Amino acid sequence: MKKIILVISFLFTLTLSAQIDDKFGMNSLLRAGAISVTIGGDFIVTGSFPALVTERVDQFITRVYNETKEKAISVTTDPVLLAKLKEQLEDFSLRELKLKRSSGEVLTIDLLKFRINGDFANNPYLKNDDVIIFSPNDPERNFFTVEGAVNSPGKFYYAEGDDLQDALELTRGINKAYEGVNLVHIYRLSYDGQKMDIVKADISSNISLQRGDRIVVVADETQKKEFSVLVVGEVNSPGKIPLTKNGTTLNDVIEMAGGLRETASLKRARLYSGNSAKLLLEKQFGIKIEEQPELIDAELNGKFLLFEDILMYRMSNLTD
Repeated sequence: MKKIILVISFLFTLTLSAQIDDKFGMNSLLRAGAISVTIGGDFIVTGSFPALVTERVDQFITRVYNETKEKAISVTTDPVLLAKLKEQLEDFSLRELKLKRSSGEVLTIDLLKFRINGDFANNPYLKNDDVIIFSPNDPERNFFTVEGAVNSPGKFYYAEGDDLQDALELTRGINKAYEGVNLVHIYRLSYDGQKMDIVKADISSNISLQRGDRIVVVADETQKKEFSVLVVGEVNSPGKIPLTKNGTTLNDVIEMAGGLRETASLKRARLYSGNSAKLLLEKQFGIKIEEQPELIDAELNGKFLLFEDILMYRMSNLTD
């Protein structure tokens, strides 16, 4: 697989250079402010590529990546090989890039942070003879994870010097649906994997992270959820009725559904829940729960209210 990528990369480099020369001509390209930028390290393609002085690092990397990917996946239609190829094309990190200038200046760039916070300090303009070096990507050893009350939990590349605030920034911060979030637990394994320490820290602290840290942002699960039942039949306003988690009575539900029609028969009213509700919807009404799971609330064991006989069933004003 590596050989395939290397061949594609080589062909891409030659093709891209030729396309630019053909389109602009060398003199036109120079007048347009073209420069040469080199990519090295653990990226999907390496070598020297033309760029413009108006391009920032992220624009340049994105362009080269997209063009390389397009050419790479065009070499096969085999679904298995294509899946492996796409997986390999994603095997690089946007964190801890080194930008080396011809002047000797070396900048450390975090493009992932730039894409989150828009700080152009992590996305400078390119200069002629810049060299961009991608750090080795080793997600099995060089990582930390964040779970719990954050917006984008997941696994992240560990960069030297990362602290808790860096981790929270990469997860796009605390999820505002949670209240009273002020504590994190950091689970830290020993080098031999036999012992684990639990470090407790305030959410606002700058505690330093280590490779392999697993961070849990502690919070009670919010119960502000879409609890509801579906009421159909001989009521004035059939549809989904909002509930509290445990405190809404059947009488409350009927009242919120606009009350019973004069034609309603309480003797023939039915309360369906669980599998019986599922079967009723599928067999009687042709509604498949797998396709419309929002109609049944799993937290309430799938309660479903049916008033009156199936022949009197009305769907005209049933809500989505």
